[in-house]
Amino acid sequence: MGVKQDLIAALGEFVGTTLFLFLALGGAKTAQYTVSAVQTDTVTSETLSNQTIMYIAVSFGLSLLSQAWVFYRVTGGLFNPAITLALYLIGGLSWFRAGLLFISQILGGIAGAALVAALTPFGGVGTVTTTLSTGVNVAQGFFIEAFLTAMLVLSVLFLAAEKHKSTYLAPLGIGLTLLVCHLFGVGWTGCGVNPARSFGPAVVDVQFPGYHWIYWIGPLFGSLMAVGFYLLLKAFDYTSVVFGQDADHELT
Repeated sequence: MGVKQDLIAALGEFVGTTLFLFLALGGAKTAQYTVSAVQTDTVTSETLSNQTIMYIAVSFGLSLLSQAWVFYRVTGGLFNPAITLALYLIGGLSWFRAGLLFISQILGGIAGAALVAALTPFGGVGTVTTTLSTGVNVAQGFFIEAFLTAMLVLSVLFLAAEKHKSTYLAPLGIGLTLLVCHLFGVGWTGCGVNPARSFGPAVVDVQFPGYHWIYWIGPLFGSLMAVGFYLLLKAFDYTSVVFGQDADHELT
């Protein structure tokens, strides 16, 4: 692949990440409004309700699903440095393209958060930054981020990186995985699972708590765990376990 294709992929990842996080963060901010918040030009800082958590989870899941599907044939629709790292480690990306995509995704995260801050009133993006909830310590936050990211990366590796009859449906499965991750994680860590998602709002809101590093190292560590498990199953030839699952005929 030439430099031209790498640059096109980088541009696609920047635009795709920007749109994904613009929709997702915008939905998350909208979810946290109440009538009293609008009346006082502020946003509430109360514990998230079940309805709010569901709204945020759906916003992120469907935003990823839609934009990944749009950009799937252009860049693969990664939008996440942890996923970029995983694809590089399994040989799906060259080091040069991986580096370009990594940078594009980080810049896209900042751009998406900036758009939300610019186009919506009441508090910028302070309510959608990723922070630990009361009672959650740094170690717990780190491993929540790591394990949830590992599940997200595994969905990418098995649904998109592995080619099979239903590969074209990969964005659906990946988007649903992100939705489920948010149902668990958003109430405890904000469910970063993506350094670009966490870094963008932090830059725009100028809010970097001392534990911000967990939103980088946690997802990257989770990516390594997912790659390790994926390569282990590949070494054991996992496709031979359920033989013929991608066949065009019914087994008799």
